[in-house]
Amino acid sequence: MGKGNLLMDVKNVSVTFGTGASAVEAVKNCSIKVHEGEPIGIVGESGSGKSTLARAMAGLQQPSAGEILFRGESIFKGNKSYQNGNRNQVQMVFQDPYGSLNPQLTGLSAVAESVRIHKKVGRDESEENALKLLQRMGISKIDALKKPRQLSGGQRQRVSVARALSASPSLLLADEPTSAIDQSAQAQLLKLFHGLLDDNFSIVLVSHDLGVIRYLTKRVYVMKDGVFVESGDTESVFNDPQEDYTKLLLASIPGELGKAARAKLARS
Repeated sequence: MGKGNLLMDVKNVSVTFGTGASAVEAVKNCSIKVHEGEPIGIVGESGSGKSTLARAMAGLQQPSAGEILFRGESIFKGNKSYQNGNRNQVQMVFQDPYGSLNPQLTGLSAVAESVRIHKKVGRDESEENALKLLQRMGISKIDALKKPRQLSGGQRQRVSVARALSASPSLLLADEPTSAIDQSAQAQLLKLFHGLLDDNFSIVLVSHDLGVIRYLTKRVYVMKDGVFVESGDTESVFNDPQEDYTKLLLASIPGELGKAARAKLARS
């Protein structure tokens, strides 16, 4: 299947924190193109800059240089992002689902509130839509009526995804969505993400977990110290990495892929 229309174009983006001698350039001259229906991965160790770049793509962090276009328009107008009705088109799921959910609201209330904001519908319709979204995410009606502290980490993350999907976005930015949940919950969440791709949905998955990246994405960007050191088709990068940093990342993972990468390192 060929690529869909260009959805997001990240052009030579840099993000700098602080000024003068204390300035830290977290992201340096990075470019990405995201097409409709495309799953993309950004992988790197903690502190590599990948989450900062994702926040910039979500409009939560303004770049110090470069430009981010969504459907051909800059996402930033002055200090504001995603004007002209595009805010609902790009949604983000964060690493810590507990921190991103209101502890006083049930899962159903949290998602219904988002439905009301984005869809401009009444209470009954918003709750009906919210329950359908939660059930699609594998959350039962009984669990939908629980508050975040009463849910497991995996359930909280799926509530967060349901809330993001309530806006009917074209692009989902997922920042380490599996890192705070157990393996069983990870598998459920990734299966849900995979199903979204069948609906011509675009996902940018940010993770340090190469297994997660390999399972879901078709194209991957490897990030180190704020720079993309390697990118390309996911299987090609994983099976024949060109950069030493990528080789070391692959060698650190368990299983046959890591074993093969360690053997290649030993021979090099």
